[in-house]
Amino acid sequence: MSSTTKTAGAIALLIILVLVYASTFIVQQTQIALVLRFGAVRDTILEPGLYLKVPLVETVVRIDKRVLDLNLPEQEVIGSDQKRLVIDAFTRYRVTDPVRFYQTVSNVAGANLRLANIINSTTRQVLADATFSDIVRTRREELIQRIRNEVNQQANGLGLAVLDVRLRRVDLPQQNSEAVYQRMQTERQREAADIRAQGSEIAQGIRARADRDVTVIKADASQKAETLRGQGDAESNKIVAEAYGRDPSFFAFFRSMQAYETALGATASGPTRLVLSPDSDFFRYFANPTQAGQQPAPSAPGAPPAQPAPGQQAPAGAPPSP
Repeated sequence: MSSTTKTAGAIALLIILVLVYASTFIVQQTQIALVLRFGAVRDTILEPGLYLKVPLVETVVRIDKRVLDLNLPEQEVIGSDQKRLVIDAFTRYRVTDPVRFYQTVSNVAGANLRLANIINSTTRQVLADATFSDIVRTRREELIQRIRNEVNQQANGLGLAVLDVRLRRVDLPQQNSEAVYQRMQTERQREAADIRAQGSEIAQGIRARADRDVTVIKADASQKAETLRGQGDAESNKIVAEAYGRDPSFFAFFRSMQAYETALGATASGPTRLVLSPDSDFFRYFANPTQAGQQPAPSAPGAPPAQPAPGQQAPAGAPPSP
C-alpha cells in the first residue's frame, strides 16, 4: 500500500471520527436537552443518555432541571402606614416547560433577570396594602403565600414553577432604625426617672416615719428616765433621812468631815486659804469632839447648813432652813 493510500485512509478515518463526535451528545441526569434544527425545536429529551443529531444542521441546548435559587437584592417598600421598609427576599424555582423556557428567556441568566423583576414588582404591590406590624408579625405567612401565588402565575408564562418565596429580612432603613432606637432609649430613660422619683418619694416617707419614731422613742425614754431619776432621788433622800434619824451625832460628824474635806482640800487653782477664828463654830470638832458631836455638823463656808432628819427639831442657835 502506497503512502498516498495510507494518508487518504487516515484522513477518511479522521473525518468519520469528527462526524461521529459531531453527531452524538450526552444528556446528564440533571439536564434537559433541546435539539434545535435551524433554530427551531425539533425534539425535547428529558431522560439522561447518549443521543444522536444531524451534524452541522442540528444543535443541542442543555437546561438545568434542578431546583434553582435566586437571591434578590435589597429593596425599599412603603407600607400602608407610610413606613419605609428594607426587604431582603429569595426564591426557589425550577424549569417545567423547557420549550417555553427557551423561547422566552433562553437561559438561566435571562430567567433570573425576568423573575427578579416579577418578584420585586409583586412584592411592592402586595406589601403596599399591609402595615409594618402585619409584615413583621401578624400576617407575614399570609403575605408570603400571596406573593408566591401571584409570582407563580406570571412565571408559568416563562416555563417556570416557583416553589417558594421568602422574606429573609424585613427591617427599617438605617436612619429610621437609629431614630427608633433613640426613641426607645428616651422612653426607657423616662421610665427609669419615674421609678427613681417613686423610689425617692418612698425613701423620704420611710425616713420621715423613722425620724418621727426616733423622736417619740427618745421622748418616752427621757420621760421614763426622769421618772426613774425622781424615784431614785426620793428613795435616796428617804434612806439618808432614815440614817440621820438613827444616829444624828454620827451623821453630824460625817457631814463635818465632808465639810472639812471640801473647804480645806486643794482646788484646781491651788490650795484653799481661810481666815477664821480658832474658836469658830466650824472648828468645834477640833476643840471638843465629844461635845461637838451633840450639835449639828458645821457647814463649810458658803455651803448650806445640814437639815435635820424628818421628825426632829433643829438645834438651838441653828439658822433656819431655807
